[in-house]
Amino acid sequence: MSGTGSEAAVRPLRIVLGVTGSIAAYKAADLTSRLAARGHEVHVVLTRAAAQLVGPATFHPLSGNPVRGELFEAEGSGALGARVEHVGLADRADLVCIAPATAHTIARLALGVADDFLSTLVLAFAGPVLVAPAMNDNMWAHPAVVRNVETLRGFGYHIIEPDSGALACGRTGTGRLADPARIVERIERLGERAG
Repeated sequence: MSGTGSEAAVRPLRIVLGVTGSIAAYKAADLTSRLAARGHEVHVVLTRAAAQLVGPATFHPLSGNPVRGELFEAEGSGALGARVEHVGLADRADLVCIAPATAHTIARLALGVADDFLSTLVLAFAGPVLVAPAMNDNMWAHPAVVRNVETLRGFGYHIIEPDSGALACGRTGTGRLADPARIVERIERLGERAG
């Protein structure tokens, strides 16, 4: 499956797309659009840092779903359902994709830190998790990041290696977010296996 055409995917998936605070966060809008166009139901979760770069108003029209961010967001009268939506969404999702995934987020996932909507959702989720790192090339090569990525692989998470090329910091190297078409293709392959 190419992941680039307009044909429908084999099976529509309910996808949680976690967006973290990398400059590559703007590419997550393209990823959301591509997934929705292929018939998938996309639920975007922004970390606080991501929301400084791209806001819910970018993703809501593309996904057609509420954009999550804060762990204890007020919904209606603050009913219990609003307080545990990270668990409810984890239970309903077929797949979680974190794109872009910063070094910070990768470290938190490797340590099992659960202090925001995205990290608690990932810990509550029992299905396939795809992590698409994006960062400076020196950060990507740092032993701590290498170790944390290996820890995530040990958990059974799937890693889509970053691309090489010009980076936002002005350097050239490996660390660019994988092309959205490649991420879509990987999501759909994982979804087929999980189905």
